[in-house]
Amino acid sequence: MPAHPPKAKRSLGAPSQPSRTSPAEEAERIKAIQRILHRAYPTADCALNRDNPFQLLCATILSAQCTDERVNLVTPALFIRFPTPAAMARAEPSQVEDLIRSTGFFRNKAKSLIFASRTLVERWDGTVPHTMHELLELPGVARKTANVVLGTAFGIAEGVVVDTHVMRLAQRLRLTRESKPERIEADLMQIIARRNWIRFSHQVIWHGRRVCAARRPKCDVCPLAPHCPSAFQVD
Repeated sequence: MPAHPPKAKRSLGAPSQPSRTSPAEEAERIKAIQRILHRAYPTADCALNRDNPFQLLCATILSAQCTDERVNLVTPALFIRFPTPAAMARAEPSQVEDLIRSTGFFRNKAKSLIFASRTLVERWDGTVPHTMHELLELPGVARKTANVVLGTAFGIAEGVVVDTHVMRLAQRLRLTRESKPERIEADLMQIIARRNWIRFSHQVIWHGRRVCAARRPKCDVCPLAPHCPSAFQVD
C-alpha cells in the first residue's frame, strides 16, 4: 500500500481557514493575549546593556542581524574607547571596526556609528534627540531603532518595536497578515492601545526568546496557545 504523502505545513502568514470570529470576539482575544503576556513578563525590558541614550542608540544599531547577547559582549570595550558622541565622531572607521567585528556587517555599522555621532554633535550638541522625525535623520537609524531609543530611553511611545521576534509572533498569533516590518507595526498600532506599545513589544520579544522560538516553539507549555491559531502547527 503506498505511503501517505507528508502533511503540508500551514503557512505562518495566513490562517488555514477563514476566521469565523466576530470583531468583538477578536478584540477579546487580543486583550487576553496582552493580559497573559503581562502576567508572564511583568518586568520585561530591553536586553541591551546601556547607561545612557547614546549607548542605547549605538547598541541598537549594532543589534541589527545580531543577538543582544553578542552586542552586550562588544559594547563595554566600545564605550570605554568612545564614551561620547564627540569621541565616536572623531574615530577612524578601522578603530570602530576592530571593536565591533563580531557583530557582523561591521563596516557598515562602523560607518553608521561614526556618522550618527557626527550628526548628533553637529545638529544636537551631542545629545540624542527624542522625536521620531529627528532620530530618523541619523545614519543607520530606521523605525525599529528609533522606537527602541524613544521607548526605552525616554518612555515615549511613538510606535511598536518590530524585530524578528515581534514579526514572527505577530504572524503566528494572526495579529497581522503583513510581512514587511513597517506594515506589521501599523497593524499592531491599530489593535494595541498606545499606552501599551512599549511594554507589549518587550513582552513579545521575551516570549519569542523563551517560548515561541523560530523552530520548534514550545506550544505545549505556552500560555498563549489557547489564543494562537498557529499552536501545534509549526515544527
